[in-house]
Amino acid sequence: CFLFIPAGKMMAFEAFLLSYFIMTCGLSFLETSANPYILSLGDEATATQRLNLAQAFNPLGSLVGMFVAREFILARLNPAAESTRRELSLNDPGAFTLIQQSDLDVIIGPYLMLGMVVFFMLIIFFISKLPGSKSGKGEKLDLKPTLNRLFSNKRYLEGVIAQAFYVGAQIMCWTFIIHYGVNELGMTKAEAQSYNMIAMVIFVSSRFICTYLLKFINSGQLLMTLALGGGTFILGTIFLTGMVGLYSLVAVSACMSLMFPTIYGIALKGLGEDAKLGSAGLILAIGGGSLMPPLQGLIMDMSSFSIGGFLLSSTRASFGLPLVCFIVIGIYGWNTMRKHA
Repeated sequence: CFLFIPAGKMMAFEAFLLSYFIMTCGLSFLETSANPYILSLGDEATATQRLNLAQAFNPLGSLVGMFVAREFILARLNPAAESTRRELSLNDPGAFTLIQQSDLDVIIGPYLMLGMVVFFMLIIFFISKLPGSKSGKGEKLDLKPTLNRLFSNKRYLEGVIAQAFYVGAQIMCWTFIIHYGVNELGMTKAEAQSYNMIAMVIFVSSRFICTYLLKFINSGQLLMTLALGGGTFILGTIFLTGMVGLYSLVAVSACMSLMFPTIYGIALKGLGEDAKLGSAGLILAIGGGSLMPPLQGLIMDMSSFSIGGFLLSSTRASFGLPLVCFIVIGIYGWNTMRKHA
């Protein structure tokens, strides 16, 4: 986070990209190590429920991030339009540079505060004694045999695929809420963003509810049920017009809340020490999910579609991709439920 300070002073896009890359590498290392650690802290039968409870607090951070972005970044940026900035860059480079530096200073502040919080947490973890893992004795990782076992584990491989499709669905549903509101309902981006925040609140609430339900319902069965629910709401997003379609898209978040940690827990169940490396594969699946949103964007840029005389806008038609994702997740939940039975 502290690297954003020199990046802002340099006013170089490449420096910002490098800072983001280093920060996200740290986040991936953190999640790769934290998730299997949580799974290993107690009875394996309740591992998925334990991971869901831990990750129930993650969206709270996302909500705080949205609030900070809206109130402490977007609200304080120079209001000059993009066209005005282009004109200034050509006719008055000095004024344009001042606007750039002012905006970058606004962006640096929140990252500076976040870096201080992270550093404080680092000190706490450094001086605290954490409970030991119950899954193994910390043997040295033997890469080749571990990879062979992972690649021969069908449930794990299917979990990696399901995770990639889930991440794709999540990114598409949250990112394109704004486009749906703007393109279908004529909202401003700020108005549409408020529905994104509502979706996040629903996501947080549903995560706690679903974690409780895992005490009574098999994780595979609940995953399949929520995938069916998510697919149903996506069909509403595609075929229902007006605010009802937007409400359907927002409601999808209630079904997505359980999916990431549940797929994670199912895929790593019974892997023991192999879960440490297996966790990296599931985090890597996040990158696979990032390939889908550009495809949805390409569909949105197309003309309207005619299906049996029914005219479908390209924006609504593009949500066929998340529908495919929920079908894949539902199949994984079904397979898990069937094997558990």
